[in-house]
Amino acid sequence: MTESSHESRENVPSRQRRRFAGISSRAYEHPADRSALVALRKLSGFDTVFKTLSGLLPERSLRLLFLSDSVRVSDAQFVHLNEMLRDACYILDLEKVPPMYVNQDPQPNAMCIGLDEPIIVVTTGLVELLDEEEMRAVIGHEVGHALSGHAVYRTILLFLTNIALKVAWIPLGNVAIMAIVTALREWFRKSELSADRAGLLVGQDLQASMRGLMKIAGGNHLHEMNVDAFLAQADEYEKGGDLRDSVLKILNLLPRSHPFTTVRAAELKKWSETRDYQRIMDGHYPRRDEDKDTSVTDSFRESATHYADAVRSSKDPLMKLVGDIAGGAGDLGGKLRDKFTGQGGGTAGKGGGGAGKGGGGAGKDGATDGSTGSARPEEPGDPDGPGTAPGPAGS
Repeated sequence: MTESSHESRENVPSRQRRRFAGISSRAYEHPADRSALVALRKLSGFDTVFKTLSGLLPERSLRLLFLSDSVRVSDAQFVHLNEMLRDACYILDLEKVPPMYVNQDPQPNAMCIGLDEPIIVVTTGLVELLDEEEMRAVIGHEVGHALSGHAVYRTILLFLTNIALKVAWIPLGNVAIMAIVTALREWFRKSELSADRAGLLVGQDLQASMRGLMKIAGGNHLHEMNVDAFLAQADEYEKGGDLRDSVLKILNLLPRSHPFTTVRAAELKKWSETRDYQRIMDGHYPRRDEDKDTSVTDSFRESATHYADAVRSSKDPLMKLVGDIAGGAGDLGGKLRDKFTGQGGGTAGKGGGGAGKGGGGAGKDGATDGSTGSARPEEPGDPDGPGTAPGPAGS
């Protein structure tokens, strides 16, 4: 984007928004995004597959497809979207504005794909669902993907998912590809949290971001929905049930390319209340020209700290159990039994609430009241559509 183009953005939109000149994507990237990406690159065989696929992916064909069968956003078509796109690139200081297309599809969806240069695609279902401020956050979300370089891995995920379906009849071949697809999905779910943050930096309106996520989950019935109640669902989801429910949560999440919508909303709200977010808004953030000096060790340490804090503060039964085990709570067998069965009370036998060994009385190791898994009080918790590839709105 030329300097004259930047100047022309100063009066768009009608209310002033802060611009982040030279901002590095590190400023808004979720720690789990960086750590998952590092793990992905260390996956056995991934580098070889990546280098091979880079020359095989039909990116040129993909560009021609959107050019021929979608509407390209410009000064002549979908002008309001074009203004939002250019404004998002101005705010995040993305020099080259990526092409954006509107594709006829009633499913609310958006994505940023491409190996050499990113392309942003939004569906008519999304354009019709969201108001201007909500749409601005989604476009900022996609520009965040472009700035972070997520488009490359997103494109490979789409390609490999398609390949996995075609070679499902080859047992070993399918297993090898699905291992990479699973790792890609785990990383991409974390990258969505980063892009949600980028969307907030562009829109600078938390309520608009919350409304957009609610609409993606519940449709265009905003008068029937409530942000606080929507966020309460995320809290109920995290802490509800026993260990069996925790396992089901993992199984439900594995095939998805996106985190659950309520979880995204809760994560984004939490980040908006942090000192890191306020520092960015005050103009104190990592710069792109400092990226080359970034310490890999520090990035690992930050990611490890994030995961440790997440386990420690999580209300999920499985995460609480992991925290208890890591903290030396003891009697692993009894904890697993009670967590799976949902039983909190003890008996007079081993591990129970009586005087037996490991019990809650005077017996050896009797440090609790006998209800395994309740040795510690609960602590407060620690941000597009259904989320399957190609992903929901704001992917």
